[in-house]
Amino acid sequence: MSLEIARHIAVSSLMASQVQITVSSSNISNADTTGYTVKTATQVATTSGGAGTGVSITGITSNVDKLLFKSLISATSELGAAEANTTYLDRLQALYGSTTGAEETGTSIANTLASLETAISSLAGTTSSASLQANVVSSLDDLASQLRETSSGIQQLRSSADAAIASDVDEINASLKTIASLNVQIKQAAAAGQPTGDLEDQRNVALQTVADKMNISYFISSTGDMQVYTPSGQTLVDSAAHLLSFTAASSVTASSSYVAGATSGLSGVSVNGVDITAQITSGDLGALISMRDSVLPAAQSQLDQLANTLADVLNAASNQGTSVPPPTTLTGTTTVSATSALDATGTVRIATADQSGNLVSYADLDLSSFATVGDLVDAINGISGLSASINASGKLVITSTTSSNGVAIASMSSAVGSSNLGLSDYFGLNDLVTGSGASNFAVRSDILANSGLFPVATLDSSASPATGSKVLSSGGTTVVNALYAALTDSRTFSATGGLGSSTGSFADYAADIIGNVASKATLAASAYTSKSTAHASYVSAMASQSGVNLDEETAKISSLQNQYTAASQLIQAINEMFSSLISAVQSAN
Repeated sequence: MSLEIARHIAVSSLMASQVQITVSSSNISNADTTGYTVKTATQVATTSGGAGTGVSITGITSNVDKLLFKSLISATSELGAAEANTTYLDRLQALYGSTTGAEETGTSIANTLASLETAISSLAGTTSSASLQANVVSSLDDLASQLRETSSGIQQLRSSADAAIASDVDEINASLKTIASLNVQIKQAAAAGQPTGDLEDQRNVALQTVADKMNISYFISSTGDMQVYTPSGQTLVDSAAHLLSFTAASSVTASSSYVAGATSGLSGVSVNGVDITAQITSGDLGALISMRDSVLPAAQSQLDQLANTLADVLNAASNQGTSVPPPTTLTGTTTVSATSALDATGTVRIATADQSGNLVSYADLDLSSFATVGDLVDAINGISGLSASINASGKLVITSTTSSNGVAIASMSSAVGSSNLGLSDYFGLNDLVTGSGASNFAVRSDILANSGLFPVATLDSSASPATGSKVLSSGGTTVVNALYAALTDSRTFSATGGLGSSTGSFADYAADIIGNVASKATLAASAYTSKSTAHASYVSAMASQSGVNLDEETAKISSLQNQYTAASQLIQAINEMFSSLISAVQSAN
């Protein structure tokens, strides 16, 4: 072997060692860099004419297990969904309050209903007590406020989910742009013979960000491009990034909903003009969509059934009675017109009484003789001391023509409409609560302002009462007992919002609602723990397979430094041999 070849071999070894030291140093410095994979300098022997001429570095590569990485991507999407689910269900569960402890200490709707039951039970003992009437109204208002606040809280969660969807879409779009840009950089580097490992790591990190937000599929093309798709094949990245589109709602209410293809309502997620909302079933984004459009509306529907059923039975009971003294005006809650058909049978008594509850005038009306609401209005106008009309809002109004007197109704045998309601109940003339769901459930405003208007008396329905006779007395228990029975009697609640049909009191149904959410929250927490464990195992496996082992890299650098020193010494020795050879030649001449 010539000295020139020997020196060439030594120099190549020196340069190869230097490159490998640089690679290992970079590995150590990036050990904590997110997504970084260990890089390896590939060294090969060089030959010429069958003889070794040294070594060279052919490339710097990283070794990532493709199947393991695909599993990590899938686990990342599942963990993203599990985390969002448990977060939102915990917040939903908190809205319902705590059932721990006795009636006085529990904060749930079931506890508030129990407090109302207690207040009404106390009133039944002394129905004329102003303080006990006020206590019932206050307890009912507490329940109404809790229903409204819980409903508002559910809608705030939906609004939060909607805003989070918009944030996720922005993050996804940024990552899709990053992937598309890195695709270009990787191809350019490869074409120039430069290492691409670090760029590929950055691209994989961006892909994991997308996967955390939504379920995706991907593959690496023969040209080195990473192509990303939705599960059904809508392109997210090919030669360019295809960005998601979403419009956050300015406000979210109980009536707000998402309908695929609709031009109004809550927004869906689309790409390339195609609505892909239904395709996004995992990741943080998938869970947020499910919360906004399914889970939280289901909770609202359960709460609405509780509120609407409660309003119906409380109003049915309160419409059996009146306050003492009777109110000067009764205004209904049912919308009608003079031409509305009146499908009614039986008899109703409508009377006017003075402040002490003594009869001033009355009439028993045969409802089967009236074809329309206008006919009923005309008949009431025929009763001395009373005036009836339909106001601008389409509500039946009955007023005493003398301000010192009031109006009272005994539904008697009246049966109106398909549900055969008493006349007062059908028109809502003595309703105790108002609202069309939990969001606006409220104690009737005048009763809330003056608990003395709470209906505790009933109009005497005996035959031919004499003018001046006592027809209203606050000492009766008919209405109060009916209110208590309305709360505590067992009734059937229809299946809604994923909660099956059930039979029980309102407190029982409220407990079922709370238990249903608690069960979902428990399952979500369990799923989150499971998905976290699975994700951590894939992360650990990736780290073991392609992460940086500091001990190995440190040992490698020590070995490479020895190689570098040996190559340097070899070069020095060869140089000395060259010098000796030159000196010998010069001396010979």
